[in-house]
Amino acid sequence: MRWLKPNLRSSIYGLLGNPVPLSDSALESGTEDIRESMLALLGDAGPKNFPQVTRRIRYANDIQALWYLRGDLMAALAAMHGEMAAREKIQAITRMFQGLLPNGLNSRHSPLVG
Repeated sequence: MRWLKPNLRSSIYGLLGNPVPLSDSALESGTEDIRESMLALLGDAGPKNFPQVTRRIRYANDIQALWYLRGDLMAALAAMHGEMAAREKIQAITRMFQGLLPNGLNSRHSPLVG
């Protein structure tokens, strides 16, 4: 009976923890949509005032790199528009990541944010 347990355990973990992976084209399309949205938020003043942030967003390798660049984008937007406006814009970008990230990188609701 011992030989049955590892297979049963791995099949249960497969059912619970591993959703169907996205196709490469869907992931690439989502990544490009997010990249374009992030660059659009910077507007015309972004490349002049924040060339490093613009360059990092433009040449980010994958969806995870764009996920981690939200902080840099938030800082740039806060400098241009104020923190409240920047936070609203970042929330819209964060929603675009839904379903594209590995489970460990998904954003969780914070009790500190009202």
